[in-house]
Amino acid sequence: MEELLRQTADLAAEFLRQLPERPVGPPVDPAGLQAALGGPLPDGPIDPRQVITDMAAAADPGIVASAGPRYFGFVVGGSTPAALAADWLTAVWDANAGMCVSAPAAAVIEDVAAGWVLDLLGLPSTASVGFVTGATMASFTCLAAARHAVLAQSGWDAERDGLFGAPAPRVVVGAERHVTIDVALRYLGLGSDRVLVAEVDQQGAMLAGSLQALLEAGDGPAIVCAQAGNVNTGAIDPLAEVCEIAHRHGAWVHVDGAFGLWAATTPALRPLLAGVSGADSWATDGHKWLNVPYDSGLAIVADPHAHAAAMGMTASYLVSASAEPDPYTWTPESSRRARGIPIYAALRSLGRAGVAELVERCCALANRFAVRLGAADGVEVLNEVVLNQVLVRFADSDEATREVVARVQADGTCWAGGTTWQGRGAMRISVSNWSTTEADVDRSADAILRAFAAS
Repeated sequence: MEELLRQTADLAAEFLRQLPERPVGPPVDPAGLQAALGGPLPDGPIDPRQVITDMAAAADPGIVASAGPRYFGFVVGGSTPAALAADWLTAVWDANAGMCVSAPAAAVIEDVAAGWVLDLLGLPSTASVGFVTGATMASFTCLAAARHAVLAQSGWDAERDGLFGAPAPRVVVGAERHVTIDVALRYLGLGSDRVLVAEVDQQGAMLAGSLQALLEAGDGPAIVCAQAGNVNTGAIDPLAEVCEIAHRHGAWVHVDGAFGLWAATTPALRPLLAGVSGADSWATDGHKWLNVPYDSGLAIVADPHAHAAAMGMTASYLVSASAEPDPYTWTPESSRRARGIPIYAALRSLGRAGVAELVERCCALANRFAVRLGAADGVEVLNEVVLNQVLVRFADSDEATREVVARVQADGTCWAGGTTWQGRGAMRISVSNWSTTEADVDRSADAILRAFAAS
């Protein structure tokens, strides 16, 4: 086992050495990958050392350098050294972090990490925190708590009696919400097409007046899904107004802050999130701006009772080793890896100042992208760059923009995706990686402008 792990560590170290100069999005031959990795299941055992060596070599042509400094797609961060090393130990310890009795160290580490996260994000210290897979399940968990709470106000127990015959909650969302909100609502039986859609401004932030009109038009249980960090523009809803209006109408406020919540860690950006602590639940990712390995999401709920009512479970064989609720109380899973360990290591390694510096630097680099690209003839930056997102359009043409995106992805210097923003095609650049430098941005901007010139 020790020899196998050393061999694997050598393979990992070699990959990391090559990562900064690795083509970010190499052309992939799916059939070739299938041929190299597939075939019939072997009849008998194979030496694990050979399995790992062969797998690493065969998979290499299909590895996207999303962990590297010039990957700007899908709001994807890398893994800081401490977080990556902690994730390795998490796998080696192989503990089921769902229960304190099976993973007491993991339970304590997650409790400490949860407290640090609440403090950094300026959220209530009494909130409950569930370590889930990502923002989708974080919103699912939070909205399950919301469903419980708003139906309980009407005298209905959703967990006991289900939704048949229950009062129908009204769910208000912004027109530019992230698709994972719709997915979470679908999972919860609340329906993705039954939502009430509030109008948004040109940057995608919810208009408070539209929210108010929607809530005033009806009554009964209600949930408002706000956003901290639009996935295209980085825009943040007017959270103080949203919370005031929603609470005046007895509604629960959930904030989808997959990456934008981390703006609260820096004094320069914290005003953008004014009022965020007044919400009832918050969803965020660790594998975006905190730069910890996949998978890592956080479901945060101001009312632990509603959180536990929606997610908790009991059975005669479940033995509690602590007076505090077991970790499975806050997540959809009873068995899971200890996702809080890499978060703990990342936060302890970076410290308060390091997290703030990481967030501010990514925002500054995004602005550098906007200045470099926006200065070129025929290139338009479509959004106000308030966080780490940049929307770029070329030759005021959907076709030209799609062609530039394709050329950039084929070139391999960097990787950025395409999107449609309010009816117009755009390239979407997200700067989220701890290792990205000004030189990486300049090198990538040059490659993007070369692709535009060749189109």
